[in-house]
Amino acid sequence: MSSRRSRGTTRITDEQIAELVSKLQQLLPELRNHRSNKASASKVLQETCNYVRSLHKEVDDLSDRLSRLLSTIDDDSPQASIIRSLIN
Repeated sequence: MSSRRSRGTTRITDEQIAELVSKLQQLLPELRNHRSNKASASKVLQETCNYVRSLHKEVDDLSDRLSRLLSTIDDDSPQASIIRSLIN
């Protein structure tokens, strides 16, 4: 299977890939203010992986902190009610 093919026979052009990489670059804090407007596709993909990993870690850390916080308050307290409403 070709690396340029998605499911079926739809082909992605080099221009479409370049545009997607450029859009992705704009989402990455490490590359958004990059000196040159263009980073290599491999650099953008590498930074994307790093950024997604850091976001996963941040979510895990925040989940742990929330769990610890919830374990210290009474389930029927106003604080617990506020936290539950924010989560849902």
